[in-house]
Amino acid sequence: MRVRVAGAATAVAALALAVTACGGGETPGEAAPSATAGTSVATSAPAKDKGNGKLVIWADPNRIKALKPFADEFGTENGVTVEVKEISADNQQTFVTASQQGSGPDVMIGAHDWIGNLVQNGAIDPVNLTAEQKSSFSEIALKAVTFNGQVYGAPYAVENIALIRNTKLVPDAPASIEELVKTGTKLKKDGKVKEILCLPVTQRGDAFHIYPIFASGGGALFGATDSGDPDPKQVLIGSEGSVAAFGKLKDLGEKGEGALKTSLTNENSIPNFAAGQCAFLISGPWAMTDVKKSGLSYDITAVPGFEGGKPATPFVGVQSFFVASKGSSKALAQEFVSNYVTNPDVAKALYEADPRPPALTAALEAVKTTDPDAGKFMEAGKSGFPMPAIPEMSAIWEPFGIAETAVVKGGDPAKAAAAAQKAIDGSLKN
Repeated sequence: MRVRVAGAATAVAALALAVTACGGGETPGEAAPSATAGTSVATSAPAKDKGNGKLVIWADPNRIKALKPFADEFGTENGVTVEVKEISADNQQTFVTASQQGSGPDVMIGAHDWIGNLVQNGAIDPVNLTAEQKSSFSEIALKAVTFNGQVYGAPYAVENIALIRNTKLVPDAPASIEELVKTGTKLKKDGKVKEILCLPVTQRGDAFHIYPIFASGGGALFGATDSGDPDPKQVLIGSEGSVAAFGKLKDLGEKGEGALKTSLTNENSIPNFAAGQCAFLISGPWAMTDVKKSGLSYDITAVPGFEGGKPATPFVGVQSFFVASKGSSKALAQEFVSNYVTNPDVAKALYEADPRPPALTAALEAVKTTDPDAGKFMEAGKSGFPMPAIPEMSAIWEPFGIAETAVVKGGDPAKAAAAAQKAIDGSLKN
């Protein structure tokens, strides 16, 4: 397919978007799509099989402005009308409900860990990528969108957390959690920082941000099937290894080292680091706008693990384009998802609007020349694994968060882990 990118790239160059973390923990709701954010009417020759001559794309508010130029471009290229509609909340459930009612879009944008639920509800089709196209993505991005042996999304951005440190205060990256805590504690004692570590725990817990440390301490969420996929019939939150890991979180918590605090949240962790109140921040690419604006000298490395512990494996989230099973223009949707947003020039322009490391290897190599942070985040996540895309993952977040908060406040790790295991098994009817 012929793609004219220069105009679109210019159009997005001035966009500044606030970027949020991975959407794996979204709570389903009843929100409906808002009014149309943008519409383009075509002028050029039509593509084969236009359906009703209209392509409808749904996206969250952070991607609307970034997508509008590409929607216009695609519409012009294919002689069709393209609408981009904003979904303001509860995107996944809103899409599933609308799909079942026959009022959904042709293309949906969301996190890869939605895939299991979307497939279970018959909401998305496999994406028709060639072998060459598949090889153009990073291995972890392609793995993330593969479910039951089929590719269900075109990945465009990869995100994982890393350790971001103030290099003026800490020139060298800590080799372990113990070293990080020791350094942060001394800086706090010397009055140079107010917090040992900026990592969001909150009053409800945050499994996404704590998971690398939990995993290094021996914790796990699920066992594995014979094919290596997460097995929801083997929940391991209450296992011996997970109890030991929760014990390590307790040691780092409010009645221990004081490195983990429930007062640190997604709303204040990044601003605190940017203001110099902590030398270490565990966060993702969405933090970098504030970090760069602060003028701090910084570096990005992998989250360290415990001395003698297991690797600190972060979750990896992949933002993807999905083809709706019940869309009215499925051929157009396949064309847009498989042959348009997979173009490296489009991927680079999307990165400029929404700076998360591109899933396309060629685009990542291109943006690394001007933004080395993209490569550093990818390097920090190379030992990670895709957020489990099985529908049962939704049962993990709240019970795990309650257990995390309990031990950070000084609670008994065995009791917290057992309560979480019981709640999850009950929800999954294990």
